[in-house]
Amino acid sequence: MSTLRFQALHDATHREPSKFEESGKKSLLFGQNVFNQASMKQFLTSDAYKGVQDAMQYGKKIDRNLADYIAMGMKEWALSKGVTHYTHWFQPLTGTTAEKHDAFFETSYDGLESFEKFGGAQLVQQEPDASSFPNGGIRNTFEARGYTAWDPTSPAFIFGTTLCIPTVFISYTGEALDYKTPLLRALSALDDAATDVCKYFDKNVKKVTATLGWEQEYFLIDKALANSRPDILVTGRTLLGHTSAKGQQLDDHYFGSIPTRALNYMRELEQECMLLGIPVKTRHNEVAPNQFELAPIFEETNLAVDHNSLLMDVMQKIAERHHFKVLFHEKPFKGVNGSGKHNNWSLATDTGVNLLSPGKTPMSNLQFLSFFINTIKAVNDNEALLRATIATASNDHRLGANEAPPAIISVFIGEQLTKVLNNLETVSDGKLSPEEKTDLKLNVVGKIPDVLLDNTDRNRTSPFAFTGNKWEFRAVGSTANCANAMTTLNAIVAKQLKDFKIAVDALIDGKKLKKDEAIFNVLREYIKSTKSILFEGDGYSDEWEVEAIKRGLSNSKTTPTALKAKIDPRVIALYGEMNIMNHVEVHARYEIEIEEYTKKIQIEARVLGDIARNHIIPTAIKYQNTLIENVRGLKEIFGDDFEKTAAEQIILIKQISKHIEGINRNVAEMIAIRKEANLLTDAQKMAEMYCDKVIPFFDEIRRHCDKLELLVDDEIWPLTKYRELLFTR
Repeated sequence: MSTLRFQALHDATHREPSKFEESGKKSLLFGQNVFNQASMKQFLTSDAYKGVQDAMQYGKKIDRNLADYIAMGMKEWALSKGVTHYTHWFQPLTGTTAEKHDAFFETSYDGLESFEKFGGAQLVQQEPDASSFPNGGIRNTFEARGYTAWDPTSPAFIFGTTLCIPTVFISYTGEALDYKTPLLRALSALDDAATDVCKYFDKNVKKVTATLGWEQEYFLIDKALANSRPDILVTGRTLLGHTSAKGQQLDDHYFGSIPTRALNYMRELEQECMLLGIPVKTRHNEVAPNQFELAPIFEETNLAVDHNSLLMDVMQKIAERHHFKVLFHEKPFKGVNGSGKHNNWSLATDTGVNLLSPGKTPMSNLQFLSFFINTIKAVNDNEALLRATIATASNDHRLGANEAPPAIISVFIGEQLTKVLNNLETVSDGKLSPEEKTDLKLNVVGKIPDVLLDNTDRNRTSPFAFTGNKWEFRAVGSTANCANAMTTLNAIVAKQLKDFKIAVDALIDGKKLKKDEAIFNVLREYIKSTKSILFEGDGYSDEWEVEAIKRGLSNSKTTPTALKAKIDPRVIALYGEMNIMNHVEVHARYEIEIEEYTKKIQIEARVLGDIARNHIIPTAIKYQNTLIENVRGLKEIFGDDFEKTAAEQIILIKQISKHIEGINRNVAEMIAIRKEANLLTDAQKMAEMYCDKVIPFFDEIRRHCDKLELLVDDEIWPLTKYRELLFTR
């Protein structure tokens, strides 16, 4: 009997749900462990409070002297809650968060006195040893200095007994080494460009904020079962395993009653989120067994990104208390749905208007159309770049797998809005007659709110869909840092809005058109030039792939192919023009991501080879020896007639030998190809070789192993099976 597997099953099936008592109303708990406005008002001087608010709202720099007072108040607040340490909490290009804890505790120079110390210098800037973080060649290993700098737009928070201060992470020479810095730059660029366009419609608008509402999908697996699988422990997914007889085909898990253990986990997770100011609101079962989802209320994008990164860490820590392991991998199990992280994006003004929601007047609807159509234009002109932002080794398993958007980026807006755009396309070139203006404003623009009320169809195969008052970027992977996709989306929309303003102003100044006429004329041209990106049909179909090629859309099915778009000269120029990343920062991210892809495939290949040769083959031989002994016994009993009696056993012995040979041969060939690939010095070519030459062995090795799973005695099979992983509650 496989001791580890059956001990894990025993532990999992005999667990009692962890008890958890909620502490009260969520509204009373919300933000208790956050240095928010209420805490600032209590612990900061009026000048310090105003300094933080000006930095948060208007991006003003905080004077170093004022920083001392802010640090003093922040320290006193933290100490009042039992905090002992502080850390600069940042998001390096590893895809996870990072922190180095320092105690408030200090001693005097002679060691005779002790006290708690935390000043403006510690708050504003730190110098962690950054040599081991990915940098994409920005600096040499011996040039280890990297700096974390306080981001006052994202409030400090307490997790456990540590004060966490959200920060950016930059090199000694000023290049961004994190996800946050380019995101902040992109949000600033979007604010400037969108505010300029808003002034066509409302002179009172002084600021535009990009908002984000993410949806986090994940699997919950009993910790003992996960620990019994080397592939899950090391790679986050199952590299082997025959599909369960029952999977998700009955759709009985989706939106079903949440299992008690999972529900208790969610309740404690939600309470911790409330304390940390993460406004989680929705929880439910997802399509696959043991798959779930949670989603928050929309927030400002930078804060939402921080909250999602924090949440993923908190989820794992809370899971330990409930004897769970959280799987964020986009495709942890073959044959059932993978996990995504839908990014719902919109724009809001400081006057309280959602720019992607139509209003009651033609003017407000013209504003809506301007931002709506410009977003389509931005995606149309940068679809390959947008695809590159969601390209990872793990997301390659999910995109286009008839459960997620395809690798082709297209835009879905629904039948009714398509008709609106078709009507706008007929707007005459130049000045409008009084009749045209009336018809346009009353019959086309004026009816948009009514159109959207009926526009409830949501094409689940679309990677970028308009869903009423926001855009939903559905192709983002569940393991991703939202900042990667959000930096690009906000950057390309900022660039597009900037170009739109230039084009409209040129018509107003050059052709002496009125503002509305100029806007309509520019939007009409955008509608004509973006028809190729609009698609209302089935994104999973083979016909769409053929059609997409005709339209000139990219179809990068693998990460090595997709990532090339990131270093396209036009992309580098775009980021440079918008002051989001320079060419060094762009190339560094490309280098990091292409190398990360190769390393992940390397790790998976090694783990797969180890399990196949050291777990599967010995088990198969052991069972084969049992069969051989059985055949020998039958021969002793039946003599020359044993072959008839032992016919099935002999067939099994031959089948097992065939699969053992198949495993050994494919593993050996895979190792040889890996060694050949590792000799390459070009990172792109190495990634392509791993993609094209190494990965195909995965399916072959898995096929032989999964066949053996069906042949070998269940009592000795070493790996926890799919039916046990997915249906043990």
